[in-house]
Amino acid sequence: MPAAADIAVTLVVARASNGVIGRDNAMPWHLPEDLRHFKATTMGHAIVMGRKTFESIGRALPGRRTIVVTRDAQWQHAGCERAGSVAQAIALAARPDADASIAADEVFIVGGGQIYRDALPLADRAIVTEIDVEVDGDTRFPTLTPPDWVLRDSQAHRSASGLAYRIERWERTRPA
Repeated sequence: MPAAADIAVTLVVARASNGVIGRDNAMPWHLPEDLRHFKATTMGHAIVMGRKTFESIGRALPGRRTIVVTRDAQWQHAGCERAGSVAQAIALAARPDADASIAADEVFIVGGGQIYRDALPLADRAIVTEIDVEVDGDTRFPTLTPPDWVLRDSQAHRSASGLAYRIERWERTRPA
């Protein structure tokens, strides 16, 4: 299988200003604008998620190649592929899919907490929706900071409900 270097690895995460990304295996906010952004960003690519995240969604997402990371070698679900680790999922995503409309040049890591922790050292980029709210939660995502990460773009938005948020695009700095 191709190495992770053969495919761009991008983390996609929405986090509260206090770092919370989840509570009881669900997002502790409702932000339709970010869900639309997520769909537009990941459409036509492979997405990698943990089994618990998949179960919270309940189905493979249309227009994307869904790869679920689980230690259960017997796990299967219609429209999904199984991987035993994040590294294996990335290598799987680097191989062309039977569906030629799915790109094999970039894979999106979409959660949950353990999958983000495992993928963080492998990631080239991160797209972070930073939501201007503090919430209680049991799952967090770290703040990306220099010198390991550089902020390339930050766009401020306000949802229809009045909630402020920013979409930030980060790139990992790599030694020359």
